[in-house]
Amino acid sequence: MTERLDARALNRATLARQFLLERTGASVLDVVGRLCGLQAQEPQEPFVGLWSRVSGFDPAELSRLLEQRAVVRLHLMRRTVHLVTAGDAWDWRPRHQALLRQRILGVYGRDLAGLDLDELAAQARALLSDGRPRSLGDVGRELAGRHPDRAPRVLGEAVVAALVPAVQLPPRGTWGSTAGARYLTLSQWLSRDAAPEPPDGADPVGEDLVRRYLGAFGPAASADLRAWCGLAGLPRAVAAVRDELVSFRDDRGRELLDLPDAPRPGPDAPAPVRFLPAFDNAILGYHDRSRIIDHDHRGLSVAGARVVLVDGRVAATWTGGAGGVDVTPLRPFTRAEHAAVAEEADHLATFIAPPGN
Repeated sequence: MTERLDARALNRATLARQFLLERTGASVLDVVGRLCGLQAQEPQEPFVGLWSRVSGFDPAELSRLLEQRAVVRLHLMRRTVHLVTAGDAWDWRPRHQALLRQRILGVYGRDLAGLDLDELAAQARALLSDGRPRSLGDVGRELAGRHPDRAPRVLGEAVVAALVPAVQLPPRGTWGSTAGARYLTLSQWLSRDAAPEPPDGADPVGEDLVRRYLGAFGPAASADLRAWCGLAGLPRAVAAVRDELVSFRDDRGRELLDLPDAPRPGPDAPAPVRFLPAFDNAILGYHDRSRIIDHDHRGLSVAGARVVLVDGRVAATWTGGAGGVDVTPLRPFTRAEHAAVAEEADHLATFIAPPGN
């Protein structure tokens, strides 16, 4: 009989995979890879996400990895900006090409109607071939010279967010930077002509994506995998690796798949207070987010709220700046919970405080 895992057991599994039960001593590069990247639409948010996961996290290390091109920022899962390793950018960006194009048409279909997008992409590649970093606005204005009846903003976003694999260059995304986004193509930034093609009849990239997702987020349903990456074409990859996996049932009877040797702590494993940044994938990585956030508060996960985990679940929101960290509970705290939240908030306030404060 298939074992059942209740919401609390799933919660502890998620926290363990996400390094939120215990901070890890692994390198920042390794953690970014094992988490399958970090959602990075807001450039400074990954720093808090890594601070909550990595022992002794030094924000300068992430900045160095960006500058050394070991990690990159680009539009990927769900057409949002993600921070991923250079290797994952190469492997995963081609897998998302159809999705990104579909999503941009979903947003700007009327504005782009009648325009040959393949021709637009070719024009953009020719434009960017000189190796000069450009902003989205720069790209749009230069392409508008060829397409004067189109809005430059739409042309620029269509190119850098979908049609051409493009990377946001540092100092965008480095610690404390407010720099705007400037772009080069992925192949220019990483000095490689093309991503590898999978062998005929196989989809190793898709199969690896399934394994990697389960390693970071499992046990999970196929619907959770689709919600995380936005891809609709993964059933074949799931089927290809299914014999490697174990299965469970959740409280609703859904089948959940997982890697056999992945950590699944018991439901009574202690979960310390953790502060999460906006759009953290520990929450957004699922279709069914009930393992970590109550239905009544689900909207916070897509509204950009920064949240506090207490006993492993979203129990408060927080804001922070030069004046410290302010916490707004979503439910009453016990005295012990209040003290634990206040202590972690003080640590976070020290981390995010501007130099010299």
